[in-house]
Parts: sequence; structure tokens; C-alpha cells
Amino acid sequence: MAVTSPWFRAVVSAAQMQEIENWLFTQGMPVAALMEKAALQIAHRLSTLYPLSTYPRIGVVVGPGHNGGDGLVVARELKLQGYQVQVLQPLDKLKPLTQNHADYGKSLGISWVEGVQALAHCDLIIDALFGVGLTRLITGAMADVVIAINDLSVPVVSIDLPSGIETDTGEILGVAVEADRSFCLGLWKRAYFQDRALAHLGQTELLGIGLPPQAIANVLGKVWPVQVLGADQAQQTLPLSHPLVIHKYQQGHLLLICGSQQYAGGALLTTLGARASGVGMVTVAVPMGIKALLHSQCPEVLVKGLLETPSGAIAGLGNLDLSRYSAVALGPGLGSGVGPVVEEVLSVNCPLILDADGLNQLAQQQLLPLLAARTAPTVLTPHGGEFKRLFPDIDQGDRLTAVQTAVAMCQATVLLKGAKTVIASPTGPTWVIKDSTPALARGGSGDVLTGLMGGILAQPEKFDLAQRVATAAWWHAQAGILASQQRTILGVDAQHLAEYLIPACRQWLGPNIANWPANLSHSS
Repeated sequence: MAVTSPWFRAVVSAAQMQEIENWLFTQGMPVAALMEKAALQIAHRLSTLYPLSTYPRIGVVVGPGHNGGDGLVVARELKLQGYQVQVLQPLDKLKPLTQNHADYGKSLGISWVEGVQALAHCDLIIDALFGVGLTRLITGAMADVVIAINDLSVPVVSIDLPSGIETDTGEILGVAVEADRSFCLGLWKRAYFQDRALAHLGQTELLGIGLPPQAIANVLGKVWPVQVLGADQAQQTLPLSHPLVIHKYQQGHLLLICGSQQYAGGALLTTLGARASGVGMVTVAVPMGIKALLHSQCPEVLVKGLLETPSGAIAGLGNLDLSRYSAVALGPGLGSGVGPVVEEVLSVNCPLILDADGLNQLAQQQLLPLLAARTAPTVLTPHGGEFKRLFPDIDQGDRLTAVQTAVAMCQATVLLKGAKTVIASPTGPTWVIKDSTPALARGGSGDVLTGLMGGILAQPEKFDLAQRVATAAWWHAQAGILASQQRTILGVDAQHLAEYLIPACRQWLGPNIANWPANLSHSS
């Protein structure tokens, strides 16, 4: 079966991973061979990250199953490289293959110790207690082992997942190892994108174990149902390639409906995000009282002044002709006193993005059922609190399932913001944004994203809408990462974030930026 995505983009559940491995075994691969492949990759990576000269003493905590077997093969390989290796085996009974590796390790002179404190002198602890598929709570003596590991002042590396984390939901099963680094084996597991697991994962890394594409496709199909959006996919989706002869209206016309007297900055930040997208034209519809502010700060945009409520919010859209635009984004800075603008804009026959107060109005006026009747795409971009107001009956503990459930309810594309932003749509895969920065947890950051996304969706493009939404989130995150690297985490206010969108773009393209077709001929 031909596949359309590289293996390292796939995100799987415990059951899917087990099914993929079972397919390998039915084709004749020995279980021991797969264990060797995985453990050899781990040992190689450990020796690179934690060299013998600096980390000579290694403690390996092994469980009864194949995660423990992986740990024992790693212990063997590190012993053969010259490390001083000690093994802690809290449970006496091991699976047969794991027991074989324990017997061989002892024959090589690896010492077995009693109690976590015996590893306190080690330079590194390897957590190989429990891996993928754990569903029961860790209690009693095993919980004491995990707590003792966490109390050591020693770096911890977990194999596949920190012991005590449920593979799919990221739930902490009573207690879990707090790793400094986690090696995810073969394919990304869903827990790596769940908020409640993140504090236990530390730095994360995917290690390939040579899974053949046909094994993955046999379970997941030709398009992975849940995927990490990669840099190459995002760059392909960006509207960087323009025809040599073009005029501004062929590059899209975005309408932003945002701002109020109280939150005038929301309109400005949304506009700054849109400006970086390269969209041909931007029109901003704001209360009449802040029209001059937008003109002074963004002279290239068209500004429509709308009637205000007594509180300085938009009273309504008036005679604004919505048919002129190729995308509409509504919400940032509207304020709570805004008129019924969401209901007015639902009829627009182009992609519609609802954010911030647009989402709050959608929830308050119970307009969510109307989205399914729209003929053009709708994109909702809530953070956790807004999501709760929109979908009060959906548990956000499992963020991937929560977003997918919300999409089924409203038939819109939903982007749930967070440390690992999740994007799902009525058709196509669910996307996750793996890399971000807590520097983005600042007021106005979401406004920049809304403008950037609106500008991308307004432009003609061949890629799926949800992938373009995910690309906006990826670009936004990359700008935040670059800004935090250069300005520290304290210096990534929303205005500076917008200023880093283009530098981030240049950084990805590097010397290849000259290969993108230039706008050599144009008309205004």
C-alpha cells in the first residue's frame, strides 16, 4: 500500500502500536529482534547524549515486561561500552524474554541492587519499568519505587513513556516518573500531546526502529489519522510561490472584524498578524472611535468604521458587503458589549474564522448548531476556557479526542490552543503542533494567530484547509520560539511576536529563499 506521509509524522494509540507490532510478528519478525532494534537505538543515543567520560555510572530500573527487556538490552550494551551499570528489578517475576536478558546481563557482570537508594550515586537513571499499554494504577511498593526515583537528584531518561503515564490520554495512573528526557520508540504516542503528561516527559525525542511503511499503513491506512505537522509540510503549504504576473486582489482579500474602545489593541495585533501572511489586501472593520488608530499604525490596510454601542463596541455590520472578501476573521477585542455580529456574518460564502469574543458570542447566543448549515468552511480557535463554554459536555482531559468530538458536533474545523495545539476538521487528518514555547502564553498572542491564519486562508491555495490552519499555528509557534531565543521568554509580547513572523520564515528557508519565484511583474 502506497502511503502519503512519512512514518515519523504518525501519532498512534497503544492499540494501534500493538496492532502494528503484531503484524510484524505474523510476517515472521521475532519479538526479540524488534527488542534488539529498539534497544540498540536507545543505547546509541544515550552514549551520544550522556558520554562515558561525564556519565560513567548508569542505573537501570526494569519492570517485568518488554519495556524492562528493552532496558536490560540497553544495560548490556552500555556495559560493553565501558559504563558501570547497575540494575534495580523491583519485581521478581519477569516475562520469559525479559528473564533471558536478565540472565545474560548477570553473566556479563552487571550487578543487581536492592532499593532505589542504591542508585543514588549514579550519574543517570534509565526508567524501564512500564511502557506502552499500562492501564492499571501504580500503587503500594511500586508507587514507592516511582516516588523514590523522583526524589533522587539524578537525571532520568524514560524508555517509550515515563512509567505511570497512560499511553493514549496521558493520565497519571496514581504516580508517574518525572523524566528529564523521554525516548518515544517507533511512532509518536498520543500521550506526548496531552497536557497532563507534559510535566513528566521532559525533553522528547522520537527514535526510529525500522518499522516498514506497509506495517504502519496496514493499520493506519494511506493517510495517518493523527499527524505531527512537520516543517517541510508547513513550508509547502505557505503561500510563498506567486505567479510572475499578478495583482493584489488575486492574492486574496481578508476582512477582519475586531476591536472595541476597551480592546483596541486586539484589532491592531490581529492586523499585524495578517500583514505578515502576504495576503493581497486587508480590510479591518472596527468601531468608528478607533478607526484613526488603525490608519496611523497600519497605513496599508483599508479601515471600515462601524457604528458603536454606548460601551464602544461594534453595534452591527451595517451595510458592509461581505461578498467582497475571500476570508473573514472575527473576534479579537470585540468585547462583551458587542452587537449580534456573529449571527450576521454566518452567511458569508468564504472561510470564516471565529476567535475570542466571537467564540463567546457563539456560545452565549447558542449559535453553534447553525455552523453545520454553512456551505463554506468555519474555523473555531478556542483556548481551553473558550472550548469549555462552547462544548461544556466534552472532557478536555484527552485533548485529541476532545477536539475530534467537537468537530463531529459542529462540523467546523476546530483548533484547540495549548502547549501542543490540536487541529481537527470534518475531513482529513487531525494535526498536532509538536514544538512551541510557554512564551506564547501572553495577552494578544492569539490575536496575532487569528490575523495570520486569516491571511493564509484568504489566499488561493491547493492544500486542504485544515492543513493551512495547522500551518498558521506552526508558523506562529516558530516565531514565538525564535523570539524567545533572541529576547528571552520575558520578551515575547504580542507586538514583538508579530515582528518575528517574517524572520522565522526566513530562518526556515535559509539559502533556499532565493529559489522561490519572485513577484517580478505586478499591477496595483
